[in-house]
Amino acid sequence: MSTLEKTPVGPAPGRFAAFLGPRVGGFPRPFWVLWAGTLLNRLGTMVEPFLGLYLTTMRGLSLTQAGVTMAVLGAGSLAGQLAGGMLADRIGRRATLTLATVGTGAAMLALGYAQGLAAILAAALVLGLLLDMYRPAAQAMVADIISPADRPRAFGLLFWAINLGWAVAMVLGGTLAQQGFLWLFWIDALTCAAFGLLVWRAIPETRTRDARAERTGGFGRVLRDRVMVGYVLVTLLYTFVLMQGMTTMPLAMKEDGLGPRSYGLAIAANGVLIIIVQPLVNAWLARRDHSLVLAAGFALVGVGYGLTSLASSVPAYTATILVWTLGEIIAASVLQAVVADLAPAGLRGRYGGLYGMAWSGGFLLAPLGGTQLLGAGGAPALWLTCAALALAAAAAQLALAPAIRRRRAAVLGVHFSSK
Repeated sequence: MSTLEKTPVGPAPGRFAAFLGPRVGGFPRPFWVLWAGTLLNRLGTMVEPFLGLYLTTMRGLSLTQAGVTMAVLGAGSLAGQLAGGMLADRIGRRATLTLATVGTGAAMLALGYAQGLAAILAAALVLGLLLDMYRPAAQAMVADIISPADRPRAFGLLFWAINLGWAVAMVLGGTLAQQGFLWLFWIDALTCAAFGLLVWRAIPETRTRDARAERTGGFGRVLRDRVMVGYVLVTLLYTFVLMQGMTTMPLAMKEDGLGPRSYGLAIAANGVLIIIVQPLVNAWLARRDHSLVLAAGFALVGVGYGLTSLASSVPAYTATILVWTLGEIIAASVLQAVVADLAPAGLRGRYGGLYGMAWSGGFLLAPLGGTQLLGAGGAPALWLTCAALALAAAAAQLALAPAIRRRRAAVLGVHFSSK
């Protein structure tokens, strides 16, 4: 008998299963419904990236008026995160997520059909309030149904779905915008509503009776948690730096004679690298000390932005984007898991709402601070300041590390003792 005849048939599927198991195995059906809904929602996220262009070209707003409209949207998002956290703890994760996403769909259409600055601002405010209201509920839902040891993997898979959907949405959105901007509003609205209805139909309420009884103290209790407040401030610092790539970088590239197409080519490396690398490293990073992982991610983001001060061509900008994207991948593997470890079961929504404010606040402050730095000292001042802030965030995270380790050890101990 030949060697080929002796070789067992079908080893590849076994190796494939062994590869997938540690990365995607062991999660309950409700998590995969949430994952699919998140991907669907992000596949339809087409309005936000093109909103400025829509307001100036289709509605005739000035750059200043468009900027005010987007600032109103961002301010609404800040309030929406807090409201979403409170509702997730009061009326439940499922109801809050459905209410927010279906409401977002209606508000999206209202903005698409609004005419005149007053109507546009009113619609933008309502949309901002609803747009991110679902996030604390979704985060609390994951913490409710996934064990503490597996939460980093779960949040990492959601991060991957978000970036996969975003990458596809950018391509489709740019194509559909040429056919008419209203297509973007309708697709975004329908995918938002579909996400909420999917969750309502397929996921039972995940908030336990014990969590309802534990819901005391409200946001006052969250704000008295010095570890959580410190973590949110560190995340705000990190987010301010990270968002420069999505807000101020096109302006800096313009000073080097590089237009929107060049920026699009360079920033595409961010999504491509996340889609390829994140699933490969997430399970490994999830097993490491969370604070050390975060500090490494923050520091690498800082190095990447610092190197951007030397860039003046598309390949150079792309190379620096790849560096800080690796840092983003590392940090994203445990960012939300830390919040889930810190939050009592009855206040998971509120903890998620406060954490979400760091992202909404960072996105709101990034263009304001970034453009000031760019105008005052040019690109080197912007990118070197970003490097310093990211390294400061890494140092602050290391200072928080002992307290975060103690809280995680306590959570793991309670989980395993209750089994």
